[in-house]
Amino acid sequence: MVFLYGASVSFSATPTILRKSGTLVLTKILVAWLVTLAFSKIVPGGSIETGVFAGLSVLAIVSCMDMTNGGLYAAVMQQYGSKEESGAFVLMSLESGPLVSMLILGSVGAASFPLNHFIGAVLPFLIGLILGNLDPDFKEFFTKATGVMIPFFGFALGNAIDLSNIFKTGLLGILLGLAVIVITGIPLIFADKFIGGGNGGAGLAAASSAGAAVANPVIIAKMAPQFAPVAAQATALVATTVIVTSILVPILTSLWYKRFGKVKAIQEA
Repeated sequence: MVFLYGASVSFSATPTILRKSGTLVLTKILVAWLVTLAFSKIVPGGSIETGVFAGLSVLAIVSCMDMTNGGLYAAVMQQYGSKEESGAFVLMSLESGPLVSMLILGSVGAASFPLNHFIGAVLPFLIGLILGNLDPDFKEFFTKATGVMIPFFGFALGNAIDLSNIFKTGLLGILLGLAVIVITGIPLIFADKFIGGGNGGAGLAAASSAGAAVANPVIIAKMAPQFAPVAAQATALVATTVIVTSILVPILTSLWYKRFGKVKAIQEA
């Protein structure tokens, strides 16, 4: 899947689209880094074991915060945004897979990963990125394949999720989903307005958790065994967060554009 995402990224995107897309991606990653850093410093051991927030861990936090649902963003912005805004998902594929989560966890001191794990995480994406930009037919073929693979990926992922964990952490997952929208959404709105040239709607549309993030806790736990005890709960929390953000983000974005209107398309030389 990471290879397919890489093959779909285009070097030929216009500067306006790259600016908006880059602004959203970098803002989302920066906010995820700050939240993960704060949580790792406040909570000893990186996980909460008792109380209302029992089951919340640094692994769940980073997995929920750092990946935007690119498909959801594209669908929402095609309906409500400008041409440039709808095309701004071009760099969101860079967040796909566990690489960004690993970098954040490593940079805040929550985990350490051998170099070969980083190489293994980024190499398929880079190969797809290069081949997709060298051959337009190759890009078109694998971009279509991404949609075909999602049901199979989702089926395999669903088989690995214990529903009892989802029911057990459902309320916390809902709260975490709301936190993702608020904590990442506010900076994204400001970044879109003052850097991306929009009215904030594109930033709000990017305040979601990607479905692919559900796999991150298990993948990361295999590379960093200290996360193994919390991987199942983190997976359940991320799964609930994905559902919450997938429902609320389109509704909130729709209300935003009804209130502030659409952004005019930018004419580029």
